[in-house]
Amino acid sequence: MVFPKKVLIIALCVIIAAVLVYFFVFRGKSEKSGEESSEASAEGRTIEEASLPVKVDVARIGDLIITLKSPGEAVTNMKIDIKAEVSGVIKNLNLEESRHVKKGDLLVGLDDEEYRLRYENAAADRLKFLSDYLVEKRFAEQEASTSADMEKIQKARDDYENARNLFREGRISRSEFEKASSEYELALIEAGDKKEEILSATKGLTQAEIRVKEAQFNLEKTKIRAPFSGIIYDIQVSPQEHVSPGQELFTLVNIDRIQVQARVLESEISKMKVGREVDLKFSAYPEKVFKGIVKAISPVINPEDRTCKVTIDVANPEEEIKPGMHTDVEIAAEIHKDRLLIPQEAVLVRMGRKMAFVIEGELAKWRYIDVGLENEYYVEVLDGVKDGETVIVDGHFTLAHDAKVRIEQ
Repeated sequence: MVFPKKVLIIALCVIIAAVLVYFFVFRGKSEKSGEESSEASAEGRTIEEASLPVKVDVARIGDLIITLKSPGEAVTNMKIDIKAEVSGVIKNLNLEESRHVKKGDLLVGLDDEEYRLRYENAAADRLKFLSDYLVEKRFAEQEASTSADMEKIQKARDDYENARNLFREGRISRSEFEKASSEYELALIEAGDKKEEILSATKGLTQAEIRVKEAQFNLEKTKIRAPFSGIIYDIQVSPQEHVSPGQELFTLVNIDRIQVQARVLESEISKMKVGREVDLKFSAYPEKVFKGIVKAISPVINPEDRTCKVTIDVANPEEEIKPGMHTDVEIAAEIHKDRLLIPQEAVLVRMGRKMAFVIEGELAKWRYIDVGLENEYYVEVLDGVKDGETVIVDGHFTLAHDAKVRIEQ
């Protein structure tokens, strides 16, 4: 049979189209299937070989510190309200709020003209009385003491020494000793042994010298100086203001060192020791821990709340701590030395028992542990972990025994 040429051409086109469809469709699926199979296989190998990320710490020998917590308040024992001791007008006022001053700095100066005149007058009077005294003394020195006077003085001294020894030994009373002292003084006066003292008092020189010292003392009070280094605050006066004795001028405080007053329960006070270290956390500095030392423990219990006051000394070189601040106090009450410790985060509980994961090579090993004392941060391990072993502290909640792990910093 002879087919028409047109039919042959159509048949040839269909065959070519069929070959092309088979090549692009079925071959493509086969290659895609092969790639997916290869990817799945590789992924399976990756999952099988993957290690789990964990964080670790090391079991080590150290001191386990059991702390007591208590609220506390910062105070300072170097605070003084400076007051005027004499009256006058403020001539110099070297005060400024929050200014740091050194011991001896002149802070307030009063007009001292009146006090200077009083001092000069008192000094002039003293010179007059001193002149009269020296004249009288010259005549008095010409009168020599008799031998009888000397014997009387010696006897009075001996009697006084004897009475003083008897009083020290408890063989005579205070009144008897004072009587003997009076008789001794009287004998010395009668014998002339105290001529210079009597002459000085009679001529008014002694009183004149006292008046000079009083005038000088008041003159010095017109200059108010810093009694210690510190910070000025609460200034209550102004330049040219007239002040009176006892009037408050300003307050001076030193906060280089701060004391924290904590209250410890009566039942816990036996655990307190002077010299123990203290951690202090102030709300103003939530990320910082200040260190202090127990300085004193009160001998008295407060009957109202059954607490004992514990005084803590704290260095404050940056003056961050202000008097009046409240703080959380952690006092080292018990110190247990040379214990094998691991962090609290390393301890898990499974099937009612405490355990920890220890890394051996690249594997996490499940260890049951026996624990002893513990605090907020560490646990004492009695058995199950050795000194120097690496324990997992993070990423271990879902771990299995012999799981492959990698350590992350």
